[in-house]
Formats: sequence, C-alpha cells, structure tokens
Amino acid sequence: MAVRMDELDRKILRELQRDAGQALDAIAAKVGSSKTPVWNRIRKLREAGVIGPNTVVVDPEALGLEACFFVLIRTSEHEAGWQAKFLETLRKRPEVLEAHRLAGEIDYILKVRVENARAYDAFYQALISEVRVFNVTALLSMEELKNEHALPV
Repeated sequence: MAVRMDELDRKILRELQRDAGQALDAIAAKVGSSKTPVWNRIRKLREAGVIGPNTVVVDPEALGLEACFFVLIRTSEHEAGWQAKFLETLRKRPEVLEAHRLAGEIDYILKVRVENARAYDAFYQALISEVRVFNVTALLSMEELKNEHALPV
C-alpha cells in the first residue's frame, strides 16, 4: 500500500537516495527546510517502511566480482514444498543479488555476481544439487550500461 507523501517528502527521499551519508543540515538546506522537520519526516518515513536500512553501495569489480550472470530458470515443480526449498537455497547463496518469480515461459530470473565463469559453474553445480530444475540458461552480461538504485520519486 502506497504511503501518502508530499513534495517535501519526495525531495528528502531524492537526497537520501543520492547520498544517505550526508549531514542532516545539508539535506535540510537542499530541500528548503530546517533540520527538525526534515528529521521528523525521515523518522516517519522509516516507521512507515518507506526507508529501509542504510547500506553502502560497493563496486563489485573492486572486490574481484567481475562476472554478472542473469540466470533463467524453468521448473516443472510448482508445489509449495519445492518453492520453499528453492527460496531457502537462494537465500543461503550470497552470489544471488536478486531473484524474481516471473509470469511467462521462464519461472525465475536470478542476478548472480561471481569472480568468473568457473565460479559461476560452482554456483550452478551447488544450485542443481539442492533443488530440481527443468532448465537453466545463464546469460553473461558483457557490459553494464545502467545500474540505478534510486527510485523515481
């Protein structure tokens, strides 16, 4: 359910998405308000679940995670037990950055970040040893053209 926000809330969110580490005074100045009202709005947005935990964006290539694979999974299993096991398996794998259940011919898509093709193969072998899948297709991203974390508020 969408939370009701005004333009000041949206300005605050845009600033926080740009750089959540900036001082409250700086945010207040940029959005045209004072520190206390901005702090109160941030607190309310956190309480409403609009703002989640503060994190840091890390460059994967700086850590040696140079290969990004999009993994398309088709399964013939659609029972609740299989889905629970699949979800548990994905949650245990730190290589899986995103996982989505899809409508259409492909059941799931995963975004997997690893060092190289050999590391992807180790991930793949571990995955298929834990859950049964009908078909897996891995697509190697040759170049990341856009990676935006900020939502259009």
